[in-house]
Amino acid sequence: MSTVDANVRPDYDAELQKIADYVLGYRIESDEAWNTARLCLMDTLGCGLLALRFPECTKHLGPLVEGTVVPHGARVPGTAFRLDPVKAAWDIGCIVRWLDYNDTWLAAEWGHPSDNLGAILAVADHLSQKRAAQGEAPLTMRDVLEAMIMAHEIQGVLALENSFNRVGLDHVVLVKVASTAVVTRMLGADRDQLLSALSHAWVDGQSLRTYRHAPNAGSRKSWAAGDATSRAVRLADIALRDEMGIPGALSAPQWGFYDVLFTKTNKDQALKPEAERRFSFQREFGSYVMENILFKLSFPAEFHAQTACEAAVTLHPQVRDRLEEVERIVITTHESAIRIISKSGQLANPADRDHCLQYMTAVPLIFGELTAEHYEDDFHAANPIIDELRGKMEVVEEPRYTRDYLDPHKRSIANAIQVFFRDGTATERLEVEYPIGHRRRRDEGVPVLEEKFRRHLTTRFPQRRCERILESCRDQARLEATPVHRFVDLFVI
Repeated sequence: MSTVDANVRPDYDAELQKIADYVLGYRIESDEAWNTARLCLMDTLGCGLLALRFPECTKHLGPLVEGTVVPHGARVPGTAFRLDPVKAAWDIGCIVRWLDYNDTWLAAEWGHPSDNLGAILAVADHLSQKRAAQGEAPLTMRDVLEAMIMAHEIQGVLALENSFNRVGLDHVVLVKVASTAVVTRMLGADRDQLLSALSHAWVDGQSLRTYRHAPNAGSRKSWAAGDATSRAVRLADIALRDEMGIPGALSAPQWGFYDVLFTKTNKDQALKPEAERRFSFQREFGSYVMENILFKLSFPAEFHAQTACEAAVTLHPQVRDRLEEVERIVITTHESAIRIISKSGQLANPADRDHCLQYMTAVPLIFGELTAEHYEDDFHAANPIIDELRGKMEVVEEPRYTRDYLDPHKRSIANAIQVFFRDGTATERLEVEYPIGHRRRRDEGVPVLEEKFRRHLTTRFPQRRCERILESCRDQARLEATPVHRFVDLFVI
C-alpha cells in the first residue's frame, strides 16, 4: 500500500464546469420563462411583505451593529433597512421563506427556487445604485429576471434525480450553489472565479434536515434559505478577490462532497454504489424549471399538502356541522408527503404545524380556509377540535400518486380526502391531482396570483403606492427596462 499521495491537481469537476458554462453562456429565449419569472418576482416579494407582520420573523432583520451606514447598501423590501449585500441577502431570504408561501419545486429533491431572490436582489440593488452613482448604466430588472431563471434552473435540475434529503441534507445546499453561481456572474466574475466560488459552495458545511422533521421541526426552516443566500454572496465576494478554488470539491476520494456527504441512505445507512454517489442530470440546463414552477396561491402550507388543503376546503360545507360525528378521515397521498409531513403527537410551534399534513387538512375541514394565522400558538390552543380530528386521520399511500409525482410529463402532487361519520355515511372521496399553482392550471392561477400579490402589498403600503407597484409589474417590457434601484425604491418604507 502506498504511503504517499499523488499530488496532481485535477481539473475542476465536470459538474462545476457544466454550471459555470450555463451561467456564462446560455441565452434565455423562452417567452414563457421570462413571463413566469415576472410572476415569480411578484409572488416572492409579496410573500416577504406578508411575513413582516410576524414579530418572530422581524426580530431577525436589520444590521448586526445598530446604526451601521452602508454606502449604496441593499434595501430590504417593506422596511427602511439599508444593509451590506451579505446581510441584506439574509434578510430578504428570511422574509421570503418565513411563511412557507413562496414557490416550490418537487422532484427527487424538494425546495423553493425563489429563495434565491435574497441573494439576487441584494446584489443587484447594491450594484445598480453603485453604478448609477458612478455615472454608469445601472442593472435593470431584466438582469434580475435572468438571474432568477438561471438560479431556478440550477437548483431545479440538480433536484430532478438527486435526493439530498435521503442522505440527511437539507435542500438549501442547492440554494447556496444556485445563488453563488448567478451572483458571482452578476458581480463580473470570469470563468475561473466562478468555478472557484462554486467549489467553495460545495465544500462548505451543509445544513442537516433535522429542523424540518419531527420531533425537531422548528423555525430554523424559515430562515435557513436566507442563511444560504447570504453565504452565497460572501463566497462570491471571496472568489472575486481571486481566492483559489478547490477543483475536486465533489469528486476527491475520501475528502470530496460525494464521499463525505453523498454516500449513505438515511433509511438503512447502507453505502450507495459508487456510481450513485455522483449527480445525475436528467436534462441539460435551459429554462425548464421556471416554466414549470409551482406557485402556492391559496395556502401558506408545505406544498405536498396543497391539494389536500384544496380538497378539504371543498369538503368543508359537508363537514362543518358534523364535526362531533366524525369517525375517521382517510387521506390518500404520495410517498414524499408521507416521508416529510405526516406526523402524530403534540405540535410544538407554528413551523411544526405547517409541516404537518394532518393539521393542514384539519383546519380547512373545520374553518373552510387556511391562513398563516392558523398556525399560531394561540389559535391552536383555542381550537382543540383540530387535534381531535388529527387523531381520527389515517394516511395511506396511493402508488399511482407516487409515480405521477415523479413523472416529468405530469409532476402531479395528488391528495384525496374522504370523511366517514358514525352513522355509516361518508362524504365523497375528493381527489385533487394538480394544485391551482401548477403549470397545467396556469391560466386559472395567474389572476389568483395577482390578487394574492395585491393583498400582500396592502399589508405594508398605502393604496396609491400599491397601485404604482402593481402597474410597474404588470407590463413585461416596462418592468425589464426599469433600473433595479428604481424598482426597489418602490418597496422602501
